[in-house]
Amino acid sequence: MKIVWKKKGDNEKKRSRAKLISSKQELPFESAEEAESLNHSHGDTLASDPNSKQLAESFESQGIQLAESGKYSEALAKWETAITLMPDKAKLHEQKAQVLLELGDTWNALKAATRATELEPAWSEAWITLGRAQLNFGEPAMAIESFDKALVIQPHNEEAQSDRRTASRLIKRQKQLHSSGLSITDSRYRVGDKDESTMPHKPLPPEPYEEQ
Repeated sequence: MKIVWKKKGDNEKKRSRAKLISSKQELPFESAEEAESLNHSHGDTLASDPNSKQLAESFESQGIQLAESGKYSEALAKWETAITLMPDKAKLHEQKAQVLLELGDTWNALKAATRATELEPAWSEAWITLGRAQLNFGEPAMAIESFDKALVIQPHNEEAQSDRRTASRLIKRQKQLHSSGLSITDSRYRVGDKDESTMPHKPLPPEPYEEQ
């Protein structure tokens, strides 16, 4: 399932949709570990520094423009840098999760989306992104829980409603496959494939033995 980046109005938090996952970011640090170390040692100072906040917002804006142009790796690098300056901004972690989904890094998308919900649990968009990451990770039941949390916050959110239906259909399909004895992997391979040569066949019965 593909999730497509969607441009929002300036009055909304800009976010993308993901398809139903590590790439090396070109950060201004030698490694992600070094950036993390900088966060821990100077996080409070950076967050309270007006210049750092302004710089982080500049990196965030550049990342949004890059993501809307489909340049997800470059956008990720910008947001990673912004996070080192403003590590407690939920929006940055949520946007990071979206581009990680686009890049196929589901595990790190899960971590980033989870962090966004921890920082801003009353933000429905963060729960939607977490649900999509869980869905891509093969956990539709957990995804439904996240979509439900989004709908508690924003009951008429069409994206959450649509994605929840997708997760529900996937659970139903998994149950059908389990009852039929087919694996999920086999089913995905054969979805929409009407070529009989690729369909499972029962073994032919042995030919009767004839005495000479």
